[in-house]
Amino acid sequence: MNEFFTGLVDTITTVNGAVNNFVWGIPMLILLVGTGILMTVLTKFFQLSHIGHWFKNTIGGIFSDKHITKHTDKDDKSISQFQSLCTALAATIGTGNIVGVASALIAGGPGAIFWMWIVAFFGMMTNYSENVLGIYYRRKNSKDEWCGGAMYYLKDGLGSYKGCKQIGAILAVLFSIFCLLASFGIGNMSQVNSISANMEAAFSIPTVVTGIALMILAALVIVGGLKRIASVTEKLVPFMAIAYILGALVIFFTNIGQVGAVFSAIFKGAFGLKAVGGGIVGSGVKMALTWGMKRGVFSNEAGLGSSVMVHSNSNVKEPVRQGMWGIFEVCADTMIVCTLTAFAVLSSGLVDLETGAVLSEASGSALVGEAFATIFGSFGPMFIALAILLFAFSTVLGWSHYGSKAWEYLFGTKSTIAYKIVFILMIFIGATMNLSLAWDLSDTFNGLMAMPNLIGVLCLSPLVMKITKNYVDRIIRKKDVKPMLSVFPDINDEHAEVK
Repeated sequence: MNEFFTGLVDTITTVNGAVNNFVWGIPMLILLVGTGILMTVLTKFFQLSHIGHWFKNTIGGIFSDKHITKHTDKDDKSISQFQSLCTALAATIGTGNIVGVASALIAGGPGAIFWMWIVAFFGMMTNYSENVLGIYYRRKNSKDEWCGGAMYYLKDGLGSYKGCKQIGAILAVLFSIFCLLASFGIGNMSQVNSISANMEAAFSIPTVVTGIALMILAALVIVGGLKRIASVTEKLVPFMAIAYILGALVIFFTNIGQVGAVFSAIFKGAFGLKAVGGGIVGSGVKMALTWGMKRGVFSNEAGLGSSVMVHSNSNVKEPVRQGMWGIFEVCADTMIVCTLTAFAVLSSGLVDLETGAVLSEASGSALVGEAFATIFGSFGPMFIALAILLFAFSTVLGWSHYGSKAWEYLFGTKSTIAYKIVFILMIFIGATMNLSLAWDLSDTFNGLMAMPNLIGVLCLSPLVMKITKNYVDRIIRKKDVKPMLSVFPDINDEHAEVK
């Protein structure tokens, strides 16, 4: 029996490796970054040209605008803007910010961080576009809940073009299938596996015990639906993010003298001005670029079409308002959290900044734990283990919603309980499975999920440009222009806010 399962795992690993190499080839990376570049140009560099506006109307407005944090009525199935952000961040701020960054540094050298920044900068507008389209094409289901996501703007948006009805419908189904599979990979097994491995390493807690405990905790939240998930994440995400950022800032200011050397290593490694890990220059650039982009996408999920499924549940009518939360989401995830993690590792002495070679035998979160240990002593690895627990568990909660929405699109609203039961059971499997296989499967499903979504965003890019121009003219330039809110009349729900 053991030989059968070993052979099965080996077969899956081989097949997945071939698919992964195909999915994450140069064409995919061009499609991913190219979409972000196109949306940046079409919106006239919105993330920079209107940085004050989107910052003021997202995180800057939490304490001054009641509409951002105001909870909806009990009978209203939508959630607040802040809850939608926290649930989206719960899904994005996960092991990618710790394990993903460490993996990128080990495989691609310091230069990988530069390419993570590039993916994030242009990914801001990809995520923005997804949210704009999500709000524009969302609709209510039989339970009076909002349903939005790539599957809807593929079917109703791309499908509305002449001769594209069937193509849009097929891509919508493919996206939903890939999203469903991804929810078990990036959103479940890889996250839970990281938790169980860290709990065993830091506190000697058996993986089986961790798996059972996480199953129970997840079931208590997930079965309660989006409102319960949002209620938990709006409390958990700010706490865990602030705690981790403060810990990383302590390292930053302690090692502030290393700032020049660290950033020099990042830029040199990105452009092949030196060998990475002692390898040849050309190979080093390719590895830095590939791993930086792969881990960048794993971290902020811009281009996957995932977080739009929760942003579409926000109690707003204005597509651009929710789009701006997408910009902040990517900025917070990669530009802030991932950068602080990278600096902690690169300034710790565990990486040779001249060659990019990692001097420690540790990998993944253990490498970050070692970096924190240089400042916090034995508490460092325990702090990272607890951070992984909170980050990864919150990701599981967020992705359970994404997967349920994909399931709902494929099989109907009433059957989503079946998905939730399977998702919860997979938590135990994820806690005890092979870590490398879990990460490889996540990369593959990420790429497969991104393809139909990016096709949809590219094809609907003129619409995003029109909606953005409409918003800028009305809200920023104060012109008397008819708003572009949604193609569906029920978008004008009495509970929604137009700001």
